[in-house]
Amino acid sequence: MHVTQQRLLLVHAHPDDESSQSVATMARYLDQGAHVTLVTCTLGELGEIMLPEWSHFSPAELGAHRQVELESALDVVGVTDHLFLGGPGRYHDSGMTSDDTGRAAVPDEMPDNAFWRADLLEAANHLVEVIRSRRPQVAITYDPFGNYGHPDHIQAHRTLMYAVQLASSPSHRPDLGAPWQVSRVLWNTHNTSKWAEAYAIARERGLELWPGVDEDAATERFGPDPSQIVAVVETSPWLEKCRAALGAHRSQVNLEHPFWQFYSIMQELPGAGEAYLLGSGQPFPPGDGPATDVFEGIDFSEAT
Repeated sequence: MHVTQQRLLLVHAHPDDESSQSVATMARYLDQGAHVTLVTCTLGELGEIMLPEWSHFSPAELGAHRQVELESALDVVGVTDHLFLGGPGRYHDSGMTSDDTGRAAVPDEMPDNAFWRADLLEAANHLVEVIRSRRPQVAITYDPFGNYGHPDHIQAHRTLMYAVQLASSPSHRPDLGAPWQVSRVLWNTHNTSKWAEAYAIARERGLELWPGVDEDAATERFGPDPSQIVAVVETSPWLEKCRAALGAHRSQVNLEHPFWQFYSIMQELPGAGEAYLLGSGQPFPPGDGPATDVFEGIDFSEAT
């Protein structure tokens, strides 16, 4: 490990989201000596429980259990700077339903302190304090649709995007710290070409990933136009950590499920990695294909 000036902030909605989307990225930059901060917005109290022996958990009990799972996953990765937005339990998992097309949607009923119902300024200010104290050059969260429509993912996106703007303003809440401008905001996304490649293999093996969804509709789930992907952090050097961290979330993840078998196939493909879109801030330098370093092109003499 060599110490760098790199500082990275990741904002995820629930425990396990970091392990399904960001382990290789966190592990890589920790290995380089960067400071990596993870903010989780809820305890995931309304997650779908995968193990029958835990099906009796109340939302509060599941939230407490998922905190333990998250701690185990972060131990695997090596993340030591982790916070819950506003403190553990400040924002409750909003839950999720499906619309007539099978897409994720906002449920009709949710707890009063559900993250979806959070006052956006209040939530953003919790994150402003984190941004100003950690001073990340790069911040990562979901796209405006929350990648697949989960309301808490959408709200995490809104919260980070607003907080980045507020954190840079000298006029906004000086009591929360000195202003800090995040140089680049990235949105995690599917590595489209690798998902398509893995899907073909999964179908050859007879894995049914999305029952009741026709193949043309299924391909819409692969991700954005590959030309929009600006960076890919390769998975292979940290593949075992990726799998161990994901496996730590046993209440939510059954690695034998067809989807997670497909996901494993995708991770093993040559060139597979965690893909990103440019949300805002400094573009990457021109090059042949996506950058391999989320900090590429950032001038650290001005970003300290």
